[in-house]
Amino acid sequence: MSSEIKDFFVYWEVIMRRSVMEYTSGQFANIIGVSLDTLRYYEKEGLIKPNRKENNHRIYTDNDINWMQFIKRLKDTGMPIKEIKKYSHLRSEGSDAVSHHSVEHSSRLLCIH
Repeated sequence: MSSEIKDFFVYWEVIMRRSVMEYTSGQFANIIGVSLDTLRYYEKEGLIKPNRKENNHRIYTDNDINWMQFIKRLKDTGMPIKEIKKYSHLRSEGSDAVSHHSVEHSSRLLCIH
């Protein structure tokens, strides 16, 4: 596995441990600069999976902000949602899942666009 991919997931785990702030859908959409409709679309596509409060309202964290900034950077490269979903899937599996992917496959994900 390439060191860049390992570094990304180590960095991601550090970020995830630091999250303490919680945001409503509206606050979160404003922070990341997307509409609520776009945010719901990303959720429907499985790019982001917010936690929910007891009243079933979505709650977003600083981890989600960092994740969405990463997704936006991928989109800025022209990467289609279908490909971005692969990163989302890896994220949901955790960094241990990355070790099961070959260097070639991981590099292809990063270099396609």
